[in-house]
Amino acid sequence: MPEDFRRMFSRERHTTWIRRTLRTPGILIFGAVMGPCGWILNLVCTVAPNWRTFGSIPQQPASYVIEQGVWDVCSTNTAGVQQSCNLQDATYFNDNTVVKVAQGMMVGSLVVTLIGLGFAIPGLRCWAEKPQWVVCAIAGFLFFSSGVLVIIPVAWYTYGIGSITSVYLQNGVTIRVGYCIILGYIGGIFEVLGGIVMMVGIVRCCGGRNRGERRLDEEIVRQHRRRHPEQYQQPPPKPEPRRVEVPSLSRTRSSAGSSVPYTRDNLDDDVSFPRAKTPGGQSGNSSFNGRPYDADL
Repeated sequence: MPEDFRRMFSRERHTTWIRRTLRTPGILIFGAVMGPCGWILNLVCTVAPNWRTFGSIPQQPASYVIEQGVWDVCSTNTAGVQQSCNLQDATYFNDNTVVKVAQGMMVGSLVVTLIGLGFAIPGLRCWAEKPQWVVCAIAGFLFFSSGVLVIIPVAWYTYGIGSITSVYLQNGVTIRVGYCIILGYIGGIFEVLGGIVMMVGIVRCCGGRNRGERRLDEEIVRQHRRRHPEQYQQPPPKPEPRRVEVPSLSRTRSSAGSSVPYTRDNLDDDVSFPRAKTPGGQSGNSSFNGRPYDADL
């Protein structure tokens, strides 16, 4: 068994591969799209002050709402107008470790994603014959790391959303998850998926399909078969299903004359019981006078 694996790996190492098309492989397109999309969502999650909201605040109107992010605290109403920011909340920003960690990790995630884009753009090499798979794999790893840097603080903040202290957190105040938490989860998942898919291209698998490649000898045979199909035996056609003639069980009577002198009464005699028939004219010797016997009754 080890000898077979060694022979297989040796064959793969010395095999010449060619790309089937000059288009950018799908895994690189997927990663190059998911990375920037996740970065935009994470940017909104970082700067928007809506990680959690406070409602039903005492001595305030019912529509009064306080929104808290990792950088700012704002007040608004349920209609979303008359918003005022830069509210002071030293307890929220200084006494909560999760807020400080979220500030650093969210900014770090944005920077790491930009570095990943710097690797992904030259790695794709849309103008060249082959992409740089190692560079693309590095970009995918950076995208993956950026997504993890977002998911960790967002999940931590969501887990302890009710225990994060604030000067506005009073008895009777309702706490709700803000839209930044949702955007952070989506953006982080986008970057994680895009990074994993881009890293898959560093290893050739599935017969080169993940890279859009094919073995050179297989491609030569394929092109020769396409140009000279007459040299290759075509598969025999499938035989048609056998048709079985089933005779009809219905007895048809032809209106045309027959060569056999049958009469209608003869046909009735064949299919009827003679004792159940009404007496009628009988053909035969008229001089014979039959008598009824007990057996005939």
